[in-house]
Amino acid sequence: MTGTTSDPVSDFKYYKGMSAAELVDALGSVGYQASNLKKAADIITRMRKDGAKIFLSFTSNMASSGLRGLFAQMIARGMVDVVITTVGSIEEDFIKAHEGKFFIGSFDEDDEALGDKGINRIGNILVPSESYQLFEKLVKPALRELIRPDASITPSELIHGLGAYCEDEDSILHQARKMGVPIYCPAITDGSMGFQLQELRNERQFQIDVVADMKNIALEAGMDDKIGIIALGGGVAKHHAILANIINGGADYAVYITTAHQHSGSLSGATTQEAKSWGKIKSEGDAVTVHGDVTLVFPLVLARVFEGLGADI
Repeated sequence: MTGTTSDPVSDFKYYKGMSAAELVDALGSVGYQASNLKKAADIITRMRKDGAKIFLSFTSNMASSGLRGLFAQMIARGMVDVVITTVGSIEEDFIKAHEGKFFIGSFDEDDEALGDKGINRIGNILVPSESYQLFEKLVKPALRELIRPDASITPSELIHGLGAYCEDEDSILHQARKMGVPIYCPAITDGSMGFQLQELRNERQFQIDVVADMKNIALEAGMDDKIGIIALGGGVAKHHAILANIINGGADYAVYITTAHQHSGSLSGATTQEAKSWGKIKSEGDAVTVHGDVTLVFPLVLARVFEGLGADI
């Protein structure tokens, strides 16, 4: 036999009373993406025990789902030091914090019929237009209070301010403000928020300083820090998390979970191995890419991490 060998493949068997953590451990010997799922849990556990500064990046569709509460729980438990996301996460966390409703539908909905009813579809999640109308109604006065005439404010400062308007314990914005965790959103105008900011610009002059936040993101990763990255999905959020770490020699730990594949050359599909060619992850970095739906994979990973860390979280 050539190549490296480690643990043998083991048959998976269910037993009564199996916990989520035990399930993940058993999957580790199955092979394919099941083994990478276990590796992801092990790497996140190691980054935490090593005292690494943890960057969590995720796309807005994940905040549309029930993962929003898991992200808030991670922040509340001190598992995250920096959050980087897209603006839909900010909007939809804000909506849910004010009891706006999202519903489970089907991937095969009649979208024209949904449109006629004022219902918007995100995969199999349905969002009534009323939920976004609620956002617009509540965020307008908040923006007027947070952005003074002729002021310059970074997206992270604005998002921190919005956290004061969310009292829901399952809110990402609420927990980040409470725990002093910065939330960076480089594409702050790429959603309803952009329209609200443009309307406010019609009333007063101000600047949203995205460039200042780019500097802030880079400064989050110090030369003497151990750095861990958890990148869920891809796009602008993932790239800012890994790009910031080039300056300081690359991340020490990284877990990517994505449904995208590397063969198109997209950043979303780029693996942790590819990142080493850029210096975004150190050549000796402890890293794994898991190909799978984050809503399936990440709760299992975190269940194993939480159970393994126990009182340390």
